[in-house]
Amino acid sequence: MPELFTGPDGEPRCSWSAAAPEFLDYHDKEWGYPVADDTRLFEKLCLESFQSGLSWRTILTKRENFRAAFAGFDYAKIAEFGDADLARLMEDTGIVRNKAKIEATINNAGRMAELVRAEGSLAAFVWRFEPKCEELAEPQTVSTSAASQSLSKELKKRGWKFLGPTTIFAFMQAMGLINDHAKGCVVRERVERVRSEFVRPGR
Repeated sequence: MPELFTGPDGEPRCSWSAAAPEFLDYHDKEWGYPVADDTRLFEKLCLESFQSGLSWRTILTKRENFRAAFAGFDYAKIAEFGDADLARLMEDTGIVRNKAKIEATINNAGRMAELVRAEGSLAAFVWRFEPKCEELAEPQTVSTSAASQSLSKELKKRGWKFLGPTTIFAFMQAMGLINDHAKGCVVRERVERVRSEFVRPGR
């Protein structure tokens, strides 16, 4: 079972939220809450792609820089990025200057436009892959799942890049497709209440 730590308010939380100053607020207010907004979902897919091989703290501390560099993660604008934008991004010290990941983000913006035309929204598409309760492992004990493998495979088939099953699992944890807060974590209960009232897109 994942360990807990006692937060500044005396309540138990997932131990990882104590690992860096930035994590507590992110853990309490964002991680695991269900999201239906396409821009936020697309942003998270992009940021998780950049996070691959790095720490989430690196990405979280640079998140506002990423938003500025990538037009607020407006996929329609990113899809139009050309060579000048790639050069600009490669010179931007406020983000992770990995050419393959930058090119993947621009590519994925184009694939996002195609997906929205075909499926109506990214939200309606990804929430189809929400696993059933009986399919879930114990919180924070696995880094991939059958659902993350299926979603990753489908995105790859549609031409998306840098979104393997582990990256997609982290996306699903963060965007509330699963509640992976540790049992006993005070936020797990909050997330579960929100999830119970959340209207799944496309249903």
